[in-house]
Amino acid sequence: MNAFLPADILMPKTDAMEKWAVIACDQFTSDQGYWDRVRKNAEGAVSTINLILPEAELGTEKEAEHTKVINETMAKYMAEDVFTTYANSLVYVERTLENGSIRKGLIGMVDLDAYDYSTGATSAIRATERTVPERIPPRQRVRRDAPIELPHILMLCDDHKKALIEPIGEKKESLKKLYDFDLMENGGHIAGWLVEGKDVEQFNAVLTEYTATVGEKYEGLKGIPMVFAVGDGNHSLATAKSCYEELKANHPGEDLSNHPARYALVELENIHDDAQVFEPIHRIVFKTDAKKLLKTLEETYCAEGGFPVKWYIGTESGTIYLDRAKSELAVGALQSFLDSYLKENAGEIDYIHDDDALIELSKKENAIGFLLPAMEKSQLFRGVIADGILPRKTFSMGHSREKRYYLEGRKIK
Repeated sequence: MNAFLPADILMPKTDAMEKWAVIACDQFTSDQGYWDRVRKNAEGAVSTINLILPEAELGTEKEAEHTKVINETMAKYMAEDVFTTYANSLVYVERTLENGSIRKGLIGMVDLDAYDYSTGATSAIRATERTVPERIPPRQRVRRDAPIELPHILMLCDDHKKALIEPIGEKKESLKKLYDFDLMENGGHIAGWLVEGKDVEQFNAVLTEYTATVGEKYEGLKGIPMVFAVGDGNHSLATAKSCYEELKANHPGEDLSNHPARYALVELENIHDDAQVFEPIHRIVFKTDAKKLLKTLEETYCAEGGFPVKWYIGTESGTIYLDRAKSELAVGALQSFLDSYLKENAGEIDYIHDDDALIELSKKENAIGFLLPAMEKSQLFRGVIADGILPRKTFSMGHSREKRYYLEGRKIK
């Protein structure tokens, strides 16, 4: 069986899709104002803001309140027949980005039995970055009792020949259009088409062939080839996996092979899509002695000819050169240092996608920011196969406003 499959996809019955669709919960983590605007904009309308927990609210008094409301609202939407179900289907998606390029994707579900987020995994679907266990329980509290799921997971294929997604796009005019609208908060434009019947059968056949031959492109590379990599939303997929494993543990001996919790909805994208750009994820440390941190970094992790990384403290800035012997990537060397330093010193790290936001946040008292270079796309699959999981938050698929918005859903109970 293929690891990526058609699903019974839920779409909202609403004329206000711009109010329904909300950006991934792990964006704008240091900008509560963004989420306040989203809630105000969607007030009185059916909206995914009522079905998700923004990470900006984790650890605040809003977390428990909103977690409780989420499951209640999901049940309410189901009872009020908010959704239309498209059985055994896929959704072909085109996202127009800020620069005018169009990023193509395909919504379907992945088999969680084929996914493993642990370091050194040999599964068909693997995480690209290290999973932070502490980030899973808050998401589990939402998903454990949720009747439906909404994905912001972006999964990647290394499809040089463009055989999987692109052929569907070439015949989109013959498909039923499900939505076509501008996303809120300057998120660009998105359109989606229903893929069903013979088109699904044809895709499944192509994917079967692709899966059978995927290892040929990695001949001579140490490690076991993989079919898909999680490009974004790994903690959401890890949460789905954790809830599924919990379900199995609570029902020993029961056949759960056809249980909806075995699967999770994702958007599949091709790493070789011309619009697919890997953006660096920058680091900022708050509540720390910024000058001491910088001095320690320079003394322990820098070397001549190293990776150039720019730092910001208030209105000051400069460039350090991270020792290439510490890691194959600049982000690997910096993250290793920060992990070690913050075990012994005060400071709270955050991950920032946009250059301007990083520079502005670095002006806060007792803060230091680091602008990191981007990773080459070609390094991704080969790096994970050969060396295992990359340092967490190594890359981002586009700017913060170009992340996946919640649109499609699926029943998981």
